[in-house]
Amino acid sequence: MAHRVSKGLVGGCALLLGVAVVSACGAPQFTYVANSSANTYFKVPYAWHKITATSLTNGEKADGAGAGAWQVAYQAGAKPSGDNFLSFNLSQPFVFAEIGGLSSTEQEAISYDALKDAFLPVSSDAQEEVQEEYAEAKRTDPWVDFKQISDQTLTLPGGVHGVREIFDYTWGPDNITDTFDEVALTNADQTDIYLLVLHCTASCYSSEKTQINDVMSSFTIRSS
Repeated sequence: MAHRVSKGLVGGCALLLGVAVVSACGAPQFTYVANSSANTYFKVPYAWHKITATSLTNGEKADGAGAGAWQVAYQAGAKPSGDNFLSFNLSQPFVFAEIGGLSSTEQEAISYDALKDAFLPVSSDAQEEVQEEYAEAKRTDPWVDFKQISDQTLTLPGGVHGVREIFDYTWGPDNITDTFDEVALTNADQTDIYLLVLHCTASCYSSEKTQINDVMSSFTIRSS
């Protein structure tokens, strides 16, 4: 599955802050996850658990993905684990965020399609490329039945722009369908990329849709 996930974004170090937000009644509602040096934050329900850095890195390696300069993950439920980075049998949402810098070559190549494909093949060109790779290797692609649910272009304050993509992939060997919700953004100068991806089974996504949308729509990059 190494071709499925971006090999990790590059960039400098950053500071991660997790801050619980307390409601008027005193019970925490959300944890705000912030990268202060990148002026970026998003929120997750307070009951969701942070994945340890070691567990997340191990989960990425197992799925053929590389680690970015800054990344963090949270999961709902009692057993959060980096092993769930690309698991297709999650009954609870798993959310992953990554921020990194783009090289001069990458800056020239960045496009809305490239942002769509930052985590998994979503654009038609990327999907065709994957199929060609499997055909040349005379192997059957286990990622089947791609279904686009939503395709949205985002134009945000300060020149930040990108996409929000919601789509299904089915893991053929077990016939399990996962729904992925991805926000991929770049800044006005296209020097950095900001990625937030949440996934769980299609039934989980459907039942938790309101809560999931709260998480994904909270992803904010403030211009410096």
